This record gives sequence, structure tokens and C-alpha cells, in this order.
Amino acid sequence: MFDALPPLSGFRAEVIEGNLILAPVGNPEHAGCAMKLYRALIPVLDEHRWEGWAGNVDVCIEGSRDPVEPDFVLAPADCPRWGNRELLSSGLIMVAEVVSTSSVRRDREDKPPLYAAGGVPIYLLIDTVAEPPSVTVYSDIRDGVYRTTATVPVGTPLRLPAPIDFELNTSIFKA
Repeated sequence: MFDALPPLSGFRAEVIEGNLILAPVGNPEHAGCAMKLYRALIPVLDEHRWEGWAGNVDVCIEGSRDPVEPDFVLAPADCPRWGNRELLSSGLIMVAEVVSTSSVRRDREDKPPLYAAGGVPIYLLIDTVAEPPSVTVYSDIRDGVYRTTATVPVGTPLRLPAPIDFELNTSIFKA
């Protein structure tokens, strides 16, 4: 059914826990956060010959087969796919979501267990609508749950764990 949807200009379609979710695409500031993350990670991409995409790659969650479109995806060049369009979640290195007013609950509550169950090693949550704005990294999956989280206010460095092993300067997300 998901693949049969016509293009929905101005909306992003995802399936979370069997529910079809249509949400408006983000504004330029929202997209800018994903692009800033991409630019910050270019040295890591080059070093490991990984690929990065900002908001334009679909991911199939292994197990549930739910299709999602994270704001940012980091994967090895040979990441396995589900069909021709979607990267398989268990082959990814990291996904990131930028919280918007229309995605608060999904990004903060629904996506961490979804990505953990799908085997995504690292989930980065860029929460510019929080007070104060913050960035959280989820990692260390055991039994389908992220066991380690670290949250810093925007402007404070945040260490992205292995295999990325990179100190992210979160001041890039300041408005």
C-alpha cells in the first residue's frame, strides 16, 4: 500500500507501528540542520568511505518492514537494500531526526524504539524546539533497546560513539 501512494507534494509519508503517518515536510531551518550535520561529518565520511544523505533516502526498518525517511542517514557504501529504493535499517551506521513542532512525539518517543528494534546502532535527535534546545545521542542496543543516551544543550560538544567516534560541535545547530 505504501508504494502505491501517489507523490504527496509538501508531505512526508512514513509507517510507524503499522500506522501510515503523513506529516508536512520541514521548513528551510529544519532542512538546514540536517545539512549542517552532513557538512560536519564530511571528514568522517571521507575517512571511512561512508555515504551520507540529508532527508532524501528511504529506510526499511528490518523486522517490521516499516518505511521511514529520516532527516539524515549515515551508511557504508555497500549498505544492504530492501528492494531498489530503501536502505535496510540494520545496515546503517546512524540516523538523525530534527524535531519540528509537527514531529515532537514521533521523533522523541516513537522513533528511538523503532530505530533500535531495526538495528540502527546510533540515533541522533536534534531537538531545536526543546527548551533549551538540545542534542541527544542514543546508542548501545541490547534486546532491541538503546541502553545509552547522552543529551547536551545546543552549543556543547557531543561525542558520537564508535564506529563514528567523532566529537560533534553542536553549536552548528544554533538558530
